[in-house]
Amino acid sequence: MDNDLKVDICVIGGGSGGLSVAAGAAQMGAKTALIEKGAMGGDCLNTGCIPSKALLAAAHAADEIRRASRFGITAGKPAVDFAAVRRHVDGTIAAIAPHDSVERFEGLGVTVIQAPARFTGQRTVEAGDTRITARRCVIATGSQPMIPPIPGLAETPYHTNETIFGLEEIPEHLVIIGGGPIGIEMAQAFRHLGARVTILEMFSVLPKDDPELVAVLRARLVADGIKIVESLKIVSVERSPSGISLAMIKEGIETRIEGSHLLIAAGRRPAIDGLDLEKAGVYYKGNGIPVDARLRTSNRKIFAIGDVVAGGYQFTHVAGYQAGVVLRNALFRLPARADRRVVPWVTYTAPELSQVGLTEGQARAKGLKYRVLRSAFADNDRARAERRAEGMIKVIVSPRGRVLGAGIVGPGAGDLIQTWVVAMDRKISIGCLAGVIVPYPTLGEINKRAAGEFFTQTLFGERTKKVVRFLGLFG
Repeated sequence: MDNDLKVDICVIGGGSGGLSVAAGAAQMGAKTALIEKGAMGGDCLNTGCIPSKALLAAAHAADEIRRASRFGITAGKPAVDFAAVRRHVDGTIAAIAPHDSVERFEGLGVTVIQAPARFTGQRTVEAGDTRITARRCVIATGSQPMIPPIPGLAETPYHTNETIFGLEEIPEHLVIIGGGPIGIEMAQAFRHLGARVTILEMFSVLPKDDPELVAVLRARLVADGIKIVESLKIVSVERSPSGISLAMIKEGIETRIEGSHLLIAAGRRPAIDGLDLEKAGVYYKGNGIPVDARLRTSNRKIFAIGDVVAGGYQFTHVAGYQAGVVLRNALFRLPARADRRVVPWVTYTAPELSQVGLTEGQARAKGLKYRVLRSAFADNDRARAERRAEGMIKVIVSPRGRVLGAGIVGPGAGDLIQTWVVAMDRKISIGCLAGVIVPYPTLGEINKRAAGEFFTQTLFGERTKKVVRFLGLFG
């Protein structure tokens, strides 16, 4: 090695979690090294959250033009300039990239090394021509697309989230394997931009969300013209004159589907190849690196955060939260623990779908006593005025009113769920949510209305009526 570097903390991975650790550590006075073999910003900036939401924004705009007639406005079929859409996506990434750039982090005092990293010992890492010795290390290498073992797939052209945003033209017929959030978002994005889209899912789409809420989104996707095929087995895939051809079995019957493009969105796997974790004494499994409540690996001097963690939530906001836990442990020796109780997520379709805490099915499976509070967007005046009245909120509460979980499908669901995140995290009573004054007319009223449902039976029940009638006897 040409260079030897001694640091307080060495971060492997320049995605959202790793960048947060590196920036925080450096600004708090720790000598910090950051190693990233690819593009700074990781999957979220370059091939995940940012490009997907930029593409969805363009797609939703096109769909709003198609649907403008519901307001009495004639717009007709939108003309989609896909090259311009690509420039919008690329421009969004470019606008955010400086915040994640090598120059910014070097300006913060971080030593940035752009090369693959591998452990050579319990506290040593090699990257390029540099050997780093660190008091603490953080593995934040994220995840990568999981490619299912489908016969013929290796010989067939396909896309993942790492390549789909590089398309030069709108697919004629996009076939998507996988009905999770990535597959569903990309399905609606490309459908709204003009492609035919088919989703193939081995089980059911969006299995982690409440089925009652998923049904609302599924109905919208079908109305958009997206074909959804669930509970199937893909037998093989191959090239065809049209692009790709898949054979599948559903209910014992084999059928074939032809498409122009294929997107694999069948899940993610931890990006740990080449790290030589064994040399660092870091135990790992097929689904990632196990950690304790303080996010420490089997080597207590090495932490792991984000998608690389076994059994963890694969969300950018979770990686950012975990970065703060690691900083408190690694720099200040505080026994900070990661709290996994209240983790929200959002699928950014139209309508949006969001969830935090338990679904009704999960509460039932746990044997909990609970009540379900519902409110429909059809009863929200703002949603009615904007002709976005499909969907509902569904809140799971204990008999005493403690919020156990909430799910929303409808306009702005990703923003509206934050009220329930705070309520669960800070143990705010359902009565407080029902009693606050919220501006009218806003979509946020749906949260207050749902909370108020907890008291409806008591407030408007026969007992209350008897009390009112009795008090009326006294003038």
